[in-house]
Amino acid sequence: MSAAKSEGISGLVVVDKEAGLTSHDVVSRCRRLFGQRRVGHAGTLDPDATGVLLVGLGRFTRGLRFLTELEKCYSAEVVFGASTSSQDSSGTVIESFVMEDLSPAMVQAAADKLTGPIMQIPPMVSAIRVDGRRLHELAREGKEVERQPRPVKVTSFATEPTDDPLVYGIKVSCSSGTYVRTLAHDLGIALGGGAHLRNLRRTAIGAFDETRAETLAVIEARVDATPILAAGTPPILSPAEALRELGWVVVDAPVPEYISNGRPLDRVAIGASGPGPWAIVDRDHELLAVYEATETDRIKPAVVFHAAT
Repeated sequence: MSAAKSEGISGLVVVDKEAGLTSHDVVSRCRRLFGQRRVGHAGTLDPDATGVLLVGLGRFTRGLRFLTELEKCYSAEVVFGASTSSQDSSGTVIESFVMEDLSPAMVQAAADKLTGPIMQIPPMVSAIRVDGRRLHELAREGKEVERQPRPVKVTSFATEPTDDPLVYGIKVSCSSGTYVRTLAHDLGIALGGGAHLRNLRRTAIGAFDETRAETLAVIEARVDATPILAAGTPPILSPAEALRELGWVVVDAPVPEYISNGRPLDRVAIGASGPGPWAIVDRDHELLAVYEATETDRIKPAVVFHAAT
């Protein structure tokens, strides 16, 4: 398709990423598909992983950070008896263990201890920087460096036995920044041996679950069948719909003018409740800005989508 067909589109596409593609591959495909230069994603998925990847188009890329922080849900399998260099099935086995005496009760009890606010050591294959270098770059060079534990929150960690006594299915809900592969690794250690992850699938980011996601092939077919693409036309969600989970605050004139100039607002006067951030929209449900709380009732703009000219 031509770039002219989708020039100026700002919105969100919910992609069901296939195995074998990097998150960057998906962004590149969407850049060509929608004829957009500004394309980004909210939350990296490993090449072997599948599932929900949120892709922002145009100006809405500035709002992706509010989606990145949403809770994420995953399904996967934990293979006990072997730890790997990457903590998942893509790595090489570095140690084997005899773990034939596992029971469902034992595995779930160990998972329960990894639930709630925990400290997690990032894997060497992560994108976190240490002394200016990304850990996965160092890992490719065969190096391992000390990593500091980071606080994460695991809301739920359910385990289910399979026909193989050394393989358990898992379902995890967790905060942004949680490494599910490390949960699998730590679960193996907690049970007196080792384990690694396989068949990771992200089933949801906030309210965007896998039932709302489409593969790139389906999205491409939709785009080719649509004469004029616009936000709010499948497969593109409008910016306001993309940030509905933040909670909409609908405003009338003259507030949009204040927002376009980046002015703080009185949260009580506009009816903003809760801790924020808030998606500020007009009566036509067009996203004007995202505002964040301060220590007073004056809330401040985090991102303004319609600035004064």
